[in-house]
Amino acid sequence: MSIIKKLASQTAIYGISSIFGRFLNYLLVPLYTYYFTAAEYGVVSEFYAYAGFFSVLLLFGFETGYFRFRDKEHAGRDVAYSTALMFVVLVNLGFFALILLVNTRLSAALNYANHPEYVLCFSLILILDAIAAIPFARLRAENRAFRFAGVKIIEIGATVLISLFFIIYCPKVYAKNPDSWVTLVYNPSIGIGYIFIANLMASGFKFLLLAPQLSGLAWGFDRALFGRMVRYSLPMVAIGFAGIINEMLDRALLKYLLPYDVQTNMKMLGIYSACYKLSILMSLFIQAFRYAAEPFFFAYAGKSDARQVYAVVLKFFVIFCVFIFLLVTLFIDFFKYFVGDEFRAGLEVVPILLLANLCLGIYINLSIWYKLTDRTLLGALVSLTGAALTIALNVWWIPLFGYVGSAWATLACYGSMAVVSYLLGQKYYPVNYDVKRVIAYIGLGIGLYYAHGQLLPTIAWQPWLLASALMLLYVLITALFEGRQANVGLRDNH
Repeated sequence: MSIIKKLASQTAIYGISSIFGRFLNYLLVPLYTYYFTAAEYGVVSEFYAYAGFFSVLLLFGFETGYFRFRDKEHAGRDVAYSTALMFVVLVNLGFFALILLVNTRLSAALNYANHPEYVLCFSLILILDAIAAIPFARLRAENRAFRFAGVKIIEIGATVLISLFFIIYCPKVYAKNPDSWVTLVYNPSIGIGYIFIANLMASGFKFLLLAPQLSGLAWGFDRALFGRMVRYSLPMVAIGFAGIINEMLDRALLKYLLPYDVQTNMKMLGIYSACYKLSILMSLFIQAFRYAAEPFFFAYAGKSDARQVYAVVLKFFVIFCVFIFLLVTLFIDFFKYFVGDEFRAGLEVVPILLLANLCLGIYINLSIWYKLTDRTLLGALVSLTGAALTIALNVWWIPLFGYVGSAWATLACYGSMAVVSYLLGQKYYPVNYDVKRVIAYIGLGIGLYYAHGQLLPTIAWQPWLLASALMLLYVLITALFEGRQANVGLRDNH
């Protein structure tokens, strides 16, 4: 079986679950943007931005640390798993105790003094998700993709159903009869708080489904192994934290750096966050690829043709990402209906954010050099440099260009990280990547997108027909140049 096909099949399993699950979740975007104002949606976006930072701190890099030190010979009693799980549980219990102490003051500092339940609810979501990340990592390491996918889909399905219940069904029943039974579970004053409640209930349900994996706590705690895991994982915290800065800081800063009043700033934040969701297809593929590729890269590292495989993986990864870029940008007149009319003012950021995510995916591919050589500190330095660039550019560009400046800052950050990671990788773990062809495919995608914008006003074709023709042209060009190369010389030795 071709190694590329093997990785693709794993990516497909994770991808189908992610795409199906995220499609269900994606349906929440029109729900939120049609039922709530941009300013209200900005509140949700702000909390999710903060959540990204805490999710890294609460996991402490032990997800990747577990991959590095897991016991393949004694999977039925993997002390690395129980050590990682026990530590993450203790960290999160401490975090919850801290939130209980400071919740009132913290809510006031965030200008949500009237809704301290927002902070408490979201803290519980973070805790459940952080603890669940270790069992999910074990499922990935054991190639139990279907189990992983099933739990993810059920969680997202629960989120959608609960959201529909509280946001659509309950208000309609309440409007017809304020004394009906829904008053037992529904209070109109909670409003957007039901978005948090739906997420919390779904996270709790997911936690119950992962209960069999939590039995691994009984396998014991190895202090010596824990020390090794900390030394390896601690830089991953910096890497993850820097990654969240690059991904989420713009939404945290827009509220404070946009040159308008607070209400308008929250509206702009809501518009930007909703349009960010239109890059979801790229994010879905990258996430699915990451789930499959991380254990694959570690497992395949000892093979004689590993570096050749990594080079081919990157090339085909870019080919598919450019396809997604064209799919969304050329058919933007269709995708725009996934957000409410008020939010479509920000569609200009979508192509920029898609390219930014493509660069992020390239960086993820290239990051094997520091993971396989245990140079995580150096990898952390790359991520922290990207984070510093993100902060500087957002502070500089948001007051000048608004949320469009945030989009360009994201692209500049991920592009720079990919370049620096490539250069360092060639020094510490050289891989003969086909750089010219990778750049050519990205340039081809941008060129076709630009051609679409130039041709659309000048020819009498329907927009969808022109978009389809350009998509077909891209597929034909890539097929012509690549052919059956994915199978050449990349046969599984097993």
